[in-house]
Amino acid sequence: MRFAPEYVTIVLNENFEDAKELLLAPLMAIHYAHLVMLTECGIVSREDARVLRAALDGISLDTVREVSYDGTYEDLFFFIERLVRNAAGEDVAGRLHTARSRNDIDMTMYRIRQREFIAAVATGVLDLRSALLNLAERHRETVYGAHTHTQPAQPTTMAHYLLAVIEQLERDTARLTAAYDATNLSPLGSCAITGTGFPIDRHRTSELLGFSGPTGNTYGSIATVDYLLESVSATSVLLIGLGRVVQDLLLWCTMEFGYLRLGEGFVQGSSIMPQKRNPVALEHARAIASKAVGQAQAIATAVHNTPFGDIVDTEDDLQPLVASMFRDAARAVTLVAAAMRGADFDVERLAARAADGGTTLTELADTLVRDHGLPFRSAHGIAALLLKARTEDSAASLSEALASASQAILGHTLAYAEADLQTIMSPRHFVEVRTTHGGPAPGETLRALRQSADALARDRAAWQARRDHLIDAERLLRDRVNAL
Repeated sequence: MRFAPEYVTIVLNENFEDAKELLLAPLMAIHYAHLVMLTECGIVSREDARVLRAALDGISLDTVREVSYDGTYEDLFFFIERLVRNAAGEDVAGRLHTARSRNDIDMTMYRIRQREFIAAVATGVLDLRSALLNLAERHRETVYGAHTHTQPAQPTTMAHYLLAVIEQLERDTARLTAAYDATNLSPLGSCAITGTGFPIDRHRTSELLGFSGPTGNTYGSIATVDYLLESVSATSVLLIGLGRVVQDLLLWCTMEFGYLRLGEGFVQGSSIMPQKRNPVALEHARAIASKAVGQAQAIATAVHNTPFGDIVDTEDDLQPLVASMFRDAARAVTLVAAAMRGADFDVERLAARAADGGTTLTELADTLVRDHGLPFRSAHGIAALLLKARTEDSAASLSEALASASQAILGHTLAYAEADLQTIMSPRHFVEVRTTHGGPAPGETLRALRQSADALARDRAAWQARRDHLIDAERLLRDRVNAL
C-alpha cells in the first residue's frame, strides 16, 4: 500500500514517533503474553512458539526507537510484525496474530500505560499528604485568622487548615484508586469488536500482563472510553482543588502577609531587584496544573460526540495528549509536595494578626447566649456594636463597650470583668472551645492527624501492593516465556 506523502507527513510519521515513545514496551509485552496463552491453549504448537519467541527476543527496543518512518508500513504494529516475519518466516509469524486484532491490542496498550500514569499521580498525592501532615503536626497550636469571602472571619489553627487540605487529598486518592482499578482490566481477546471463535483464555493474558482481570463485553472493550474519562476527571478534580490551595500559599508568601516561607531551593531572585525572594516553585506548580486541567478538558472534547465503536479519535492521535496531561499533573503535585516539605510558617506573625478585624466576635456572641440565654441574633447585635465602638476608639474598655452595646440592644447592661472579656475574645480561647468533631481545638486536630496518618499508611500499602502486583506479573510472564 502506498500512502500519500501528505498523509505520511501529517499523520503516519507523527503517530509512529509517538508510538515508539509511549507504546513500544507495552506492545512487546502483549506479544509475549499472547504467545504464551496461545501455546498453553494448544492453538500454537510448542515448536512454532519457540520460533516466535526467538523472533521477539531478537528485536532490540533501542534499535526500534532509532528507526525513522519510511512509509512502507502503516504503523508500529506492522513494523514489529515485519521484523517477526523476517525472523520467523511468513507461515510461523502469521500464527502470532491468531485471535486478536490491532483494536484489542491498542486498547490494551493504552490501559497498560494509563495505569502507570495514574500510579505516578497517586504517588505524588501520597507524598503531598505526608508533607502536609508533618507541617500540621508541627503547627497544631499555631493560631491564625482564617478568611471567608477574602475577609477576616474566625481564628483557627494552621493544623486545622492543613487537615482540610489533607482530607481533600484523601478523597482524591480514593478517586484515583477507583480510576486505576477501572483501568486495570484487559481488553485483550476482544479482537476487532466481537471476540473470537478460538478457545482462548482471556484471564490468562490478563494475569500475565498484570491486570486484575479481563474486561467484559467485547464490543464495549473496544468502544468505551469511560475508563479514560474517569481517571482524567479524577485527576482534574485533584488539580482544581490543589490549585485553590496553591493560591492561598502564594498569598501567604507575599510580603504583606508573610505567613509562609519556602525553602531556599524553591525561590528565585530578580535580575534587577536585589530584595526579591520570589516563590516561583509554587507559581510553576500552578501553571503546570492549569495546563494539565486544560489538557484534561481537551481529552473530553476530543472523544465527545464520536461514534460508539472503534474510531481513531480515541486512539493514536489522543494518546500523546493523555500522556502529557498525566505527566503535567504528576509534575505539579510532586512539585508542591517538595516545596512544602521545606516550608514553614511564621508562628508569631500568624498569632499577632489572628484577632484582626474582629475575628473572635462569634465567640463573644456565643458566650452571651450561653451565659444569659439570649437569642443569638440579639447577642450578634451586641457584638457588632462592641466592634463598632472599638473601631472608633481602639483604647476603649471592652467592659464599657459591652455595657453600652447591651443597653442599646436589650435595655439593660451586661457586666463582665475586663480580664474575662480579654480571655473570651482571645484567638486561643476561640480555638480551644471549638471541640466539635472536625473542629480546630488541638485535641480534636490531634485525633484527626492520627486518623489521617493511619489513612496515609493504609493507602501507601495499597498502592505498593499494586506496584508489587505488576512486578510479579512481569516476572511470571518472563518465566512462562522462558518455559515455552
